[in-house]
Amino acid sequence: MDAPTYHPENFAEHLIVGTIKATWILWLVGGLYLAGPAIGWLLTFQALARYYVAPGLSAKDRPPAVPVPVCFWFLGMAAMLLILWVGHANYDLGAGKTIKSSIGWAKGWALLGLFPFAGAVLQIRPELIYRAVCKLGLQTLFILPIFLVAPFVGLPELLWVSPLKILGGSGPEYFAAILYTIEPGVGTPRWQFFAPWSPAAGMVAVIHVLLAAQEKELVWKVIGIAAGLAIAIFSQSRLALVALVVIAPFCFAAAKIDRPLTWMLAAPVALFIGFFGPDLLEFANRLMSDFSSARADSSRVRAALGRIAVDRWQTEAPWFGHGIVENGPHLVEYMPIGSHHSWYGLLFVKGLTGAIALAIPLSISFALLFWRARYSGLQRAGLGMIMVMVLYSFGENLEMLAYLTWPAWLVIGMALGEPLRPDSKSLSEAVFTEEKVEEQALADTAH
Repeated sequence: MDAPTYHPENFAEHLIVGTIKATWILWLVGGLYLAGPAIGWLLTFQALARYYVAPGLSAKDRPPAVPVPVCFWFLGMAAMLLILWVGHANYDLGAGKTIKSSIGWAKGWALLGLFPFAGAVLQIRPELIYRAVCKLGLQTLFILPIFLVAPFVGLPELLWVSPLKILGGSGPEYFAAILYTIEPGVGTPRWQFFAPWSPAAGMVAVIHVLLAAQEKELVWKVIGIAAGLAIAIFSQSRLALVALVVIAPFCFAAAKIDRPLTWMLAAPVALFIGFFGPDLLEFANRLMSDFSSARADSSRVRAALGRIAVDRWQTEAPWFGHGIVENGPHLVEYMPIGSHHSWYGLLFVKGLTGAIALAIPLSISFALLFWRARYSGLQRAGLGMIMVMVLYSFGENLEMLAYLTWPAWLVIGMALGEPLRPDSKSLSEAVFTEEKVEEQALADTAH
């Protein structure tokens, strides 16, 4: 039986834990795309209600001040809506498309501001999120054999498309229960699990591995990490494997950055890089070439979409973008221009102002959490989540997957809102000081 500390104690915790654990059920009925935005807005309204009633509460029960980095997220995503309206006005897209795009903002970019805000303000324990992810992992391990044998025993690729698709979404894939897909030109199966496409499943897998790594009980930790790794491997996402190799060591190094031993170990590494820099650079270029050639068609389409997005952004709408997504030509298989890349997509749809609205809070959060990573596990988890977003901003559209990645944004807000010691001393120095104070107090009592 779980220890009492892992039992939800308020509405926010019940909602978060219950939704994470119900992921597979929501996937089956086509409700995942609707659940994410609903949770984001519900938690935000609860947080705002706390501020509304705060004057009548005692000092200890009042909500904390909103952290400045969270304010940047809130303001940046609000700016996305204003930029969207300007872009629609510049191209005379009409009230209908403006309303539709505004609803899309509420289900996409808005969540990047709402979840950090809720995480920073509401009383949510990160341990509950870690354990819920691990319990979801246990479900995944039980269900995994069905997915793996499906293409070899004649089960259909598509189970069904939920009628909930009438409520919105960019396409039926957000409401479809798909067991597997067949890779074009190769004929091998590929799995996307509860994500709309396989690379998105890889992104969710990386998030779940990093969150499960924070779980304190070894059995649950192993289950959560194993499930995440399984999804990353069978989704066959190249970026997921790169992210797993890069992010975990980076967060570990950031946690030890204030220790002399870290710099002593870094010195020979820097010397090695200096001696063998050209060879390492050549190896990196060869690795990138192999990375792209692993799925040459996919890499070609992604590159072409990026070139088209940048060219049309520069020549047609540099400041506020085109307002809406447009499909590309036959060269890119009619895929949306700027898709598979948050920055290209932002430049095309919202222009330079939109890219700045994302870059500022992302950069501030990364710098702050990198500096704080040595203080607590929550700070390291927040840094890991930010790094996932940074890496995947070059391979996915962050707003299109916010309905799946919302636990990561919640943890980012919780990390940014976690109170730290007001002084600038390290934790070891602070503990040493407290011990000296206690020893002095005991000495004074003895006298």
